[in-house]
Amino acid sequence: MPGNPLGGWLATLSVAVLAGILRFWNLTQPRGVYFDEVYYTKDAAGLLKAGYEIDSNSCVGPAFVVHPPFGKWLMAASEGLFGYTSCDGTPHGSPELGWRFSAALFGTLAVLVLARAARRMFRSTLLGCFAGLLLAMDGLEFVQSRIGILDIFLMTGIVVALACLLADRDHGRGRLADRLTAAALATATAPASATSAASATSATSASSDAAAISAVPEAATSQGLDAGAPVAVAGAGPPVDDRRARLGELYGPRLGLRPWRLAAGAALGLSMGVKWSALYSIVGLSALALAWDIGARRTGGARRPVLGALRRDLPGWLAGFVAVPIVVFLATWTGWFVTDGGYYRHFYGNGFVDAWRGWWKYQMAVLHFHEGLHQGHASASHPMSWLVMGRPVAYYWSAPAYGKSGCHDPSGCSREVLALGNPAIWWVGVAGLLAVLAWWITRRDWRAALVLVGFGSAFLPWLLFPARTMFFFYALPCLPFLVLGLTGLAGLALGPRGASDTRRLVGALSVGLYTIVVVLLFAYFYPILAAQVIPYSSWRARMWFPGWI
Repeated sequence: MPGNPLGGWLATLSVAVLAGILRFWNLTQPRGVYFDEVYYTKDAAGLLKAGYEIDSNSCVGPAFVVHPPFGKWLMAASEGLFGYTSCDGTPHGSPELGWRFSAALFGTLAVLVLARAARRMFRSTLLGCFAGLLLAMDGLEFVQSRIGILDIFLMTGIVVALACLLADRDHGRGRLADRLTAAALATATAPASATSAASATSATSASSDAAAISAVPEAATSQGLDAGAPVAVAGAGPPVDDRRARLGELYGPRLGLRPWRLAAGAALGLSMGVKWSALYSIVGLSALALAWDIGARRTGGARRPVLGALRRDLPGWLAGFVAVPIVVFLATWTGWFVTDGGYYRHFYGNGFVDAWRGWWKYQMAVLHFHEGLHQGHASASHPMSWLVMGRPVAYYWSAPAYGKSGCHDPSGCSREVLALGNPAIWWVGVAGLLAVLAWWITRRDWRAALVLVGFGSAFLPWLLFPARTMFFFYALPCLPFLVLGLTGLAGLALGPRGASDTRRLVGALSVGLYTIVVVLLFAYFYPILAAQVIPYSSWRARMWFPGWI
């Protein structure tokens, strides 16, 4: 990691504080519920009152809801602190603050965690802050952080899982290097034989090379970004007549418990407890983790790195990416299990097995709902249009007349919350995926692979359901990987430390100019992201394409 940890924390926290100020400022505007808040705020209030979602029409009995409960539990927690509207419409405290506070908090947390993850990934505080600033200045992330619906919790969970996975990568490679070094030293100090001199020389070389594994990330400076290059590491000394030593040469050492991997699995399980679509990211990130394990063992000199990863790492991999997510996902349903009124809770009876049968029937009903979700919607869009923001979703719109609601334009005003991303992030980021692909092909850099796999696993599965009703904000989990791709390209533009002054100057000016454009575009679109009252002509000027209206 870069030097001066305190400075790194202060810098990334400063970006997060900026993001928090933007997200919490006037959070209660617009007043009342808008868009899908009409559903989730009532579900959250039901969880707060009864432990399960209550039918909002009759205010008695269970409601059939089509998303798992964890995101609504987070909303229920902030509603309990600040206020909510009961099922009969009675307000308590500050309802808008209640159902939006947790979203703003998690949207801010995502900025901090992504900045820290990017700092680890690129070994640069500057690039970490760059990534955090891009996420803070994206309009879609901003809007989702200020509305009481679920998607910001989904995205934040995936970002936390990503950060844990990066920490696991460093932790695992460091432990592998330590154990290879220990094996080499053990061989070097073995009883002398006729070949002791040659053995000591070989072991010393292996020890030195094994230590290089932990230095692989350190080679990834914020400018050079060349840590993807393989590092050849010799085996740990000559063959020894010992089964453990022979297996070590073939597969590499065991790495033991990997807590960061388990934490990543827990974060992914919680994400799936918000929306099932987190399953796509679980598949992508878990496959990437296994590929990293194989690569680490190959770098460490294992003769059969694939078999080594399967024999040594697969049990921990299954625990981290299968068992833990399942257990955590089921734990998010605790309220349904420990209460008696949930949907299908006693459909089959009152026993333990009956509860599980009822829960499974509930999941099948939810699956059937999603499979049949084909009705039209004015704001629906095909996933391919998400790449160019062809149809952002208008969450709220009103037309205040002159002299009312702060309108000072005789021709009338507009007030809108439009879930629109920052064009400089989405358009440049999507185009930049081609450069990231070239980066991976030419250098086999693991960071480029992370961006491609992360984005692909969050986006590509939606293409399998072309007839389903879908919306642009479903693409929110793609955003962190677009930001990381842009951050990697910014690092390449800055160039290695040894580059000429001219090259470094041109790179710094390019990245600086791009950052200014991102900030200015966020400021330009801010009125239609934050429900500000502006003249109709100003609103119309921001509608760059017919699909944005």
